[in-house]
Amino acid sequence: MSLTLWKKRGCILAPDSTVPWLTKAAGPCFARLRQGDPACAELYVSGRDAEGRSRIGLVLYDLDENRVTHVAEEPSLSLGERGAFDENGTSYPYLVRDDGRDRMYYTGWIKGVHVRWYNELGIAESVDGKMFRRLSRAPVHLKNDADFIGIGSACIIKDQAKWLMWYTRFDRWGGAGEHEHYYNIKHAVSCDGLDWQSMPSVCIDFAGPHEYAIAKPCVVKQNDRFVMWYSHRGECYLPGVATSADGLHWRRQDEAVGIAPSASGWDSEMLCYPFVLERGDDLFMFYNGNGYGASGLGVAVATKRTVMEALD
Repeated sequence: MSLTLWKKRGCILAPDSTVPWLTKAAGPCFARLRQGDPACAELYVSGRDAEGRSRIGLVLYDLDENRVTHVAEEPSLSLGERGAFDENGTSYPYLVRDDGRDRMYYTGWIKGVHVRWYNELGIAESVDGKMFRRLSRAPVHLKNDADFIGIGSACIIKDQAKWLMWYTRFDRWGGAGEHEHYYNIKHAVSCDGLDWQSMPSVCIDFAGPHEYAIAKPCVVKQNDRFVMWYSHRGECYLPGVATSADGLHWRRQDEAVGIAPSASGWDSEMLCYPFVLERGDDLFMFYNGNGYGASGLGVAVATKRTVMEALD
C-alpha cells in the first residue's frame, strides 16, 4: 500500500478484566454520532467475557479529545437461550434508527461439532440505545441453496424506501490441506428490514487462491456512489475498499485504502474490521489490531475529500 491517507490515533480501548463483557477482547464495533452531541461517538463494541463468549456493550468516545469517556458495566444484549443460534455469543452489531427506535442487527454464535461454530444473523430493538431486546429468538431468514452454511457480519442501511444489506456468508468449510473456512460478501434487499431477499451474485469475492476470508462490510453512500470498507485475509487480515454505482456490482480498489499495519505494537500483525464514521469533512475509521481485538480497538482519521479522491 503506497498511499497513506489515514492518521492513526492509537489504541483507544483495550480488554479490561474489571468489565465482565470486555475481559478478553475489545473487538469489532459499530459507531454513530450521539444525538445532540457531535463530539461524542457511541460505539457498540464486541467484547469477550472470561469464557471467551462475545458480548456487545456500549462505549462513549470523545472524537475531539481522542479518549473513551464511558464504558457500560453491563452488555447491551444478553446471550440467547440454551440451544438458540446465539447461545454462545453476540457480536458484529450494526444499528439502524427507524421510527424513533434503534434496530440492532448482530451475529449470533453457537459451538459446532464437526466444524468449530455456526453463525446466524439476529435482530434486536431498543428505545434508549442502551439495552436491547430480541425481536425474535430465531435468526433472520437469509439461508438458501447458495447460502446454506451460515451468515456472519452485516451492514444495513435505509436508502429511500428500501432496506439494503451487505452480509458475510460462508462459502464452504475447508478440507484437509486447505484453510479452515471460506467466506465472502453478498447483498440482500428488503421493504421492511425484516423479510429479506438475497441476490444471487457475490459482491466482493476472492481475488485469488491466496484469499479465503472477506468479512465485515461497512457501506456508506456518497452522492450516487456506494463505498464499502471490509477485511480481506490471505496471510493476515488487511482492510480493503470497493466502490459501486448500484450496490450490487463492485470494483475492488484495495490499493487505495490508505492504511496499513504499523511497524510494531498493537496493530503490527493485522488491521481488521474497519468501521468508517462520517462527521462533517472528516472520516473516522475504527478498527482492530492484533488478535482480532485481543490487543484492542483503535481509531484513524482522514479527510473525506482525500479518501474519495483516491477512489476516483
